[in-house]
Order: sequence, then structure tokens, then C-alpha cells
Amino acid sequence: MTTLADLMAGVPAVDPSAPAIEFEGRWESWGGLAARMAAVRALIGEAASGADVRVGVLLRNRLPQLAALYAVIGGGQCLVTLNPLYPDATIAADIAALKLPVVIGGQADLERSGVIEAARANGTALIALEDDWNGGASLLLPPGDVPDVRRTAPGVLIEMLTSGTTGVPKRVPLRRAAFEESFNVTLKAEGALDAAPQLREGVRVSSAPLTHIGGVWGAMTALCLGRRLVFLEKFSVAAWVDAISRHRPRAASLTAAGLRMVFDAGVPKAALSSLQVITAGAAPTDPALVDAYLERYDIPILTNYGATEFAGPVARWTLPDFRENWARKHGAVGRLHANVEGRVVDPATGGEMPPGEEGVLELRSAQLVDPEGWVRSTDKARIDADGYLWVTGRADGVIIRGGFKVSPEEVARALERHPAVREAVVVGLPDERLGQVPAAAIMAGNGAEPPDARDLSDWLRQSLAPYQIPARYLFIDDVPRTASMKPVLPEIARLLAERGE
Repeated sequence: MTTLADLMAGVPAVDPSAPAIEFEGRWESWGGLAARMAAVRALIGEAASGADVRVGVLLRNRLPQLAALYAVIGGGQCLVTLNPLYPDATIAADIAALKLPVVIGGQADLERSGVIEAARANGTALIALEDDWNGGASLLLPPGDVPDVRRTAPGVLIEMLTSGTTGVPKRVPLRRAAFEESFNVTLKAEGALDAAPQLREGVRVSSAPLTHIGGVWGAMTALCLGRRLVFLEKFSVAAWVDAISRHRPRAASLTAAGLRMVFDAGVPKAALSSLQVITAGAAPTDPALVDAYLERYDIPILTNYGATEFAGPVARWTLPDFRENWARKHGAVGRLHANVEGRVVDPATGGEMPPGEEGVLELRSAQLVDPEGWVRSTDKARIDADGYLWVTGRADGVIIRGGFKVSPEEVARALERHPAVREAVVVGLPDERLGQVPAAAIMAGNGAEPPDARDLSDWLRQSLAPYQIPARYLFIDDVPRTASMKPVLPEIARLLAERGE
């Protein structure tokens, strides 16, 4: 069987002159990509030779950083993701705490305040990537001799930051075996595990940030399948539609927020006419939006469900399943993968619930952190007898208002049924008398006048109990989001506390 390592090494050698990655309007060949990877690997070897070496990378969505990601994963090292979107002090503190043998980043990122000092104190070598198209990589800071550097992470492929949507981000170690177990589902579907490395037709368009599992997944899929990649530094409707219109792929992927932005922009059907499917992940996708895409564009939206901790998706819609079962399984995120067992349990007793009943989702699979036991998620869900999964909310996100439980998702869905509301995010705010109260950040629809807060509360009372009505509203153009377009709940709560009415 062809392995992940075989594909990463073999695909670029099939035809080195063929185009591999389009970035900022220019194509890098497979041979050019391989040369970039080799240069980074040579510098890593100079700084810290051996297998399983922990290598931090400040991962911007740029071609040199993408090549560095490939070099680290393909070279048998442990990739430690660093997010350059954080403030200077946060990055420097992260590097100081991680005690890495090597850190790679753009020249400008490595020269940010405190970074070189933190690296020097740890004996961490710094490899600088030049952002110029023809720029190379160089050793900015040689390794020092510090005894407590955490040099290796045997068996770990990636130490990855979570998105930070519900609190302080944490770093999750993804075992190489777990990632490959998950990733092989995709490779097997494409026949890549039973064939020699090859270049395939089609183009993948990706703006998913490399600091998140979806971005790594998309980058690895393009390389291992030998598919050309149009690599966008960040998502915008204009850039994404331009790439789709020029390259006319049959499949594309978007976050739930990206789907909404494309739809609300009124993109003409002709611009998306090549697409047979759009896959969607990173956050729950409103089933009504899936229906709207079918009606306007005749494009199935194939949602999936996964998490950093799961090393990728554990459930998804396939196109045959969608065509046959979407109407009957409306709102499901897909069917559990064949290598994944799932159940829902009573959060209080841990007892397993019957098919179709709601509880807390638990999973068991070789791709999870614990490959043997059941792993409890933080999501409420239900699973039917056919293995289809519905994710109904966060198990840990319930707002307790004076003893009454309020589901943020339920309130947000009710708000989004108002004709003037495009999207709503509901969070809990501390309240001296009641403990917590719900509060809502609201984005009005295109051209819609934001409704008066009192009128909106009156309207909500038609479908919600009095204790579910938000105590505060904030009408805003868009909420703070992570690079993968997920709402940042702590920041939204801060804005509501300061500016909500």
C-alpha cells in the first residue's frame, strides 16, 4: 500500500516541470516546490538533526510557509503550529514556553519584538523565509546549547493550536498514526493508496489558514493527490469567485461563514457553474442555507463534522448519500466514517441514549487521541439508526439564567428567522442577580434596517420563552472571527458587555 510518506516524496517527482501551486497570480512548479522543501529540510538538519524533532512554524498562508509545512511533515519531524496573527508579546511568550529546537518563519515575523530574544534564551535556532518569490531560506539564529530544550515528540505529527473560539487556545498533539488513519479515508476515496504517486486533473482552491486543521488538511490533500492548488492568503468573495471562474473546478470548499458571504453577495450562477459540490466545515452550517444553494445554484453542500482533537473529520456527506438522503436526513452533518464509532450519552449518568435521542456525543476511533476508549466531545448530538449525525449545540455552552437553561443555538436560530437578520451569535454574560443572561450580536441582512431592540424582543416572544429573550443586543457589521471564520465568543461577549443595549 502506498503510504503518506511515499506520496509526499513521489508526487513532486512525477513531472517536476508541471504547475503545482498558484500564489498571487504566479505558478510554482512541482520541481520548484520540491527545491523549496529540500532547502528548508537542509537547514533543519543543520540546526537539529534526527527524527521527531519539534519544529515550530509561524504559518501564514504564503508559499514559503506552505513549503516549510510540507518539509517538516514530509521529513518526519513534528510540526508545532505558531499563529503570527497574535500580538508580538504573545508570540514571544509562546516560543519561550515551547522550548523548541527550531522555529521557522517569515523574516519580518522573526524580527518582531521579543521573538529573537525568546529564541536565544532557549537556544532555539531560527530559520528565516524570504517573502520574495525567488527568495530562499537562511539560518537567522544558530542553535544554542541550552539543556532543557524539548527536542523531540516521538510519534506526534503536529502540535496544533485550537481555534480559540470558546476560550484561551490550547495546543493539541496529533499522533502521526491518528492523522494517517483519518487522512487515509480521503486518500482511499481517491484511489491514492492503491496506486503509484501521480498527478491528477482538477484544481483545489484553498484559503483555509494553515494554523488550523482544515488548512493543513487541504494543503496535504493537494500534495498527496497531485492536484494543483490555488493558494489564497486570505478569504474574500472576490478572490474566491475569481479563482473558481478561472479554473472551473468541479468541487470546492468553504467555511459556513464563507458560504453565507458568497450567497449574500449574490454571485451569479454562471460564475459557479463548474461546481458539482461544495464541501463545508469548520462550523455548523444552517440547513436552510444548504437548501438555498440548491435552489439558487443547484449545488449540493456536503457538510462534515470534525475537530482538531479528532485529527480531521469523523462524519461527512458524500454526494451519493446527499442525493439519496438529504430530504430524509435534513440537517445532518453527514454519516459517521466507517472507521469511527459514535454514540450519544446522558450527560449526567453516562448512559447510552437510543438512536435519535439527544445527548452528549462520544466517539471511538484509531484517529482519536485515545485510540482505544470512548472520547467525550463538547457537543450535543443525536445519531440515527443509519449512522447519520446531527450536531445540535455545544454541551458546555448552555446559559443558566436564574436556574433556567438557555441554548444559545436555539436563540440564534430564532433571531435568524427575523427577515432583517442575516446572522446572530448568542453568548452568556455574567449577571449579579441571575448568574448569567443571554446577549446577542446581530448582523442585519443586506440593505435591511436593523430592528429596534424592543421590537425584536417582542418578536422573539412569539417563539421563545421569556427567560430565553436576550438581555442585550449589539447590531454590528460583522462579529470578530478567527482566521477560519469562526466567531470568537470571548471577544463577542466583551463587545456586548461594553456596547450592547
